[in-house]
Amino acid sequence: MQPPDQITDRMECMEVWGGNSSIDRSFSVPGLRIWLHSSAHGSADRGGDVYYISSCASGRISRVLLADVSGHGPGVSGIATGLRDLMRKNINVIDQMRLVREMNEQFFAVTDPTIFATALVCTYFSPTRDLQFCNAGHPVALLYRASREEWESAELAAEAVRGDGLADTPLGVSDRSNYSRFQITLSPGDLVLCVSDAFTEAIARTGQALGFNGLLDVVAEIDASQPGQVLPTLLARVAALDQGNLQQDDATALLFQADGSSPTLLANLLAPFRLLKGARDRTALR
Repeated sequence: MQPPDQITDRMECMEVWGGNSSIDRSFSVPGLRIWLHSSAHGSADRGGDVYYISSCASGRISRVLLADVSGHGPGVSGIATGLRDLMRKNINVIDQMRLVREMNEQFFAVTDPTIFATALVCTYFSPTRDLQFCNAGHPVALLYRASREEWESAELAAEAVRGDGLADTPLGVSDRSNYSRFQITLSPGDLVLCVSDAFTEAIARTGQALGFNGLLDVVAEIDASQPGQVLPTLLARVAALDQGNLQQDDATALLFQADGSSPTLLANLLAPFRLLKGARDRTALR
């Protein structure tokens, strides 16, 4: 049972959705079910955490982006608009490495040196159930294997092609940064959890920051058989550890589950016509 204020939305092919507002929402795309929670710092309606979901012309390629942009206010919305445009440009490209390089170039071109971002970019190809992802200085994603009923580091579980030299830095830090490419195959029921650093920097009962291992311990105690309840339970348990947790910064958590579904034959037949129209933009930015 999902929270009463959570809206479920089936994304259409050739569509980009996202923004940087406070929200609780769930989605479905071919092959994936997705749950999202984002809350801006303080009483703001919008914050520095930017999220996007896209589905390609045939529905075979689904992409998820979570970026934590330094700062708040109008500058973040400008950056978020640029990220949206890159998501639209690369919506039908399976290999996401060009997208990540272009994201880094976009941030590096910003004249304000204090503007940078950490980010996770994930691309799922439903016919093979392959998930590729890159990490630009962001908290590591967690992977739940349904067959073992265990959570682990997604990066440690994946096959990796490591970036040479200066690698995996936050976006905008260096124009020479290279990004590692991780890939795993998801089985139906597997989950991937992406969070912003409000979760890893939350305070444990010991008085120290949770970090990756502490967050993993918290998540491991949550019943993953009801994925719609994972994020609400995670938020409640992290908040209960210390009264300041998830209050000092923007807090975003994005969970997706492989469900084994594939695009319909009709979706594939209509793909060329969708390409002619271009990507539908459903972003909400200010």
